[in-house]
Amino acid sequence: MPAQNLPDGAVEARRSGVSWGAIFAGAVAAAALSLVLYLLGSGLGFAAVSPWSDNSGVALGISAILWLTFTQLAASAVGGYLAGRLRVKWASVRTDEVYFRDTAHGMLSWAVATLVTAAFFGGLMSKMAGTAVDAGAGVAKTAVASGAAATAAVANNDGGNENSAGTNPLDYFSDMLLRSEKPGTVDDANLRRETVRILANSVPNGSLATEDRAYLATRIAERTGLDRVTAERRVDDVYARSAAAAAKAKATAKEAADKARKAAAGTALWLTVSLFIGAFIASWCATIGGRLRDN
Repeated sequence: MPAQNLPDGAVEARRSGVSWGAIFAGAVAAAALSLVLYLLGSGLGFAAVSPWSDNSGVALGISAILWLTFTQLAASAVGGYLAGRLRVKWASVRTDEVYFRDTAHGMLSWAVATLVTAAFFGGLMSKMAGTAVDAGAGVAKTAVASGAAATAAVANNDGGNENSAGTNPLDYFSDMLLRSEKPGTVDDANLRRETVRILANSVPNGSLATEDRAYLATRIAERTGLDRVTAERRVDDVYARSAAAAAKAKATAKEAADKARKAAAGTALWLTVSLFIGAFIASWCATIGGRLRDN
């Protein structure tokens, strides 16, 4: 049977309107450029939040968001342009259909690049998005550490055989079992650690047990020579200060956590907005590349 010469329109009608080769080429270029720009931003300090108190976390967070938005715009523009410029030429397709196909190519290129970036570079991007949370957690940790600095320094002192990593919560109850009423039976180092454990157990509970108060007053009177009433007054004063410091640290930690939550939510919203803008830019640049391809 003799071969039939089909018109160009009939051949193009049988072909898919999607040039996957051009789409993947644009997507790879966009993903690679995203990585390069992210690394550049990290090196210049635009994509990181400094933990030092003299730097504004808000200002650095804004710079990170702006740099990420620029990265999305630049990468999407390059990927969309390449997808439109490298696609096949549709000679017999109407102008409005060519415009739609170019737009679709840019959108698909952006989608593939976004998936590739999320799959391979998701850890880097999530680290940038989580800088606000990390900064807030650091502030909360510092607040708690400052509030308990006096007790932690003693609790972590391994002058004896105690593990310097911390104390067992049951140590407090062991001390209760082994307390002696005889004067001078507890050396200063052990008494200090026992005092720390009493405060660590009492402050979170909101009150100092009567037997603990009496025991501490007795030991203070032995060590300092104070009378019983003055020793009890000192116990009450130190306990009140410890409780106030713990309450302040807790309030500071809650405030820092709330700020971190708001910052993380704002960052997520800006990331979403930048992705939508990137999709639009990729589609628009694909029409430019396609128009230059046809000319």
